[in-house]
Amino acid sequence: MKIKISLILFALLCCLPTMLQAQERKVQHKPFIDTRVLHYGFFVGIHDQGLSIENNGFIDEATGRQWTVENDQPNYGFHVGVLGELKLTNHLALRAIPSLYFGSKHLKFFDQSTGETQSQDMKSTYIALPLNLKISAPRWNNYRPYVVAGINPTYDLTAHKHSLLRAKPFCMMAEVGLGCDFYLPFFKLIPELKFSFGLGNLLNKKRTDLADDNTDIIYTRSVNRITPNMVSLVLYFE
Repeated sequence: MKIKISLILFALLCCLPTMLQAQERKVQHKPFIDTRVLHYGFFVGIHDQGLSIENNGFIDEATGRQWTVENDQPNYGFHVGVLGELKLTNHLALRAIPSLYFGSKHLKFFDQSTGETQSQDMKSTYIALPLNLKISAPRWNNYRPYVVAGINPTYDLTAHKHSLLRAKPFCMMAEVGLGCDFYLPFFKLIPELKFSFGLGNLLNKKRTDLADDNTDIIYTRSVNRITPNMVSLVLYFE
């Protein structure tokens, strides 16, 4: 199933508790779990990470070549981590989510003058520590929808291995999302959809590794900025 269809189904799933409010109340699973000040859990997730790229039309004076680059395909990956949640009020909580992301971004370079193409698979392994505020609706039966917003500082352990274009290792991202707590007999299952947007220019223009190479540096000179973005689908177990 295509990821867009999955995301639409997920959004409908999160709206389900509101649609069911006219039903009679049922026996609640784990009725006192939300009274705890601290909550712990773990998660697994999949994501589609990409780059917004701003080309500048640079033309190499020596060869007359002009390259453009685009992120030409979906870039799926997965991530895992742990969850720590601090209850602030009955409807507000602070989350810390140490995470490890694995994935890649596929780039295609196109020479406007000759039609030649190049490609780069920009593999990434991120260590991240998202900090999110979680705003929850009142619990109804065994459902409780919520929204989240926050920041996600990440560090790419493999940035120094990037070739044609190189990204800076540190990136700050803003995040928004929605999800729903499902109270099951023995644990709480929490599916969540999250959107992350990079803040600032991630392009590394200081390519000292290409100081003696006039061939590959043209790709860096052809781009003004790259900005990361990500869509994540996560399952928390608490």
